[in-house]
Amino acid sequence: MTTPSTISVLLADDQAMIRSGLRLLLEDEPDISVIAEASDGVEAVELARRLRPDVCLVDIRMPRLDGIEVTRALAGPGVPNPLRVVVVTTFDADEYVYGALHGGAVGFILKDAGPALLAEAVRAANIGDALVSPSVTLRLLRHLAATHTTPTASDPSRRLSERETEVVRAIAKGRTNREIAAELFISLSTVKSHVSGIQAKLGVRNRVQIAAWAWETRTVTAPHVRRS
Repeated sequence: MTTPSTISVLLADDQAMIRSGLRLLLEDEPDISVIAEASDGVEAVELARRLRPDVCLVDIRMPRLDGIEVTRALAGPGVPNPLRVVVVTTFDADEYVYGALHGGAVGFILKDAGPALLAEAVRAANIGDALVSPSVTLRLLRHLAATHTTPTASDPSRRLSERETEVVRAIAKGRTNREIAAELFISLSTVKSHVSGIQAKLGVRNRVQIAAWAWETRTVTAPHVRRS
């Protein structure tokens, strides 16, 4: 049974065993409740719109609608009152992760993540502090560094202050607000204020889109990129 303090979750994955495993892990947490499961993308969108869970955990590869299409339908540009979507991915699906960044996803987690990280991802998404797993971040940085040589033409970085640029780089590296505050020796409320200001200046809706902008414009770069 859900209570006002319980985080409601929708699970969307075409494999019943994975859904069952995720449900067991999540419902072992006292503050998380799985309220519905979907076996394909169309069902995921219908259930999410009807039940409006706090967080939707969505697999990338599903029949009828894949995870990117589901993310766009629930959280994409132009969607009123977007839901919080966390994409479940694997190491061999980098291109899908990059696509979901622009679809409105607020976070990413690997399928083989342990129970602690899974619960952390759900809690982070629920409070709007979702972030990309550092391991996924590094692979995305390498992918972008290998395929893009110049920043995008419309680069609003000149409008960002030096401190805001530091915050952007920290977000792109997967830091939480609390970690950014400690790293930059500023208060948590100041970090949140910077994040809101950055979103307004860049015209983005969440911190994952801030990270995507940082990678695309080379505001942050990947070290030691291997080219094949």
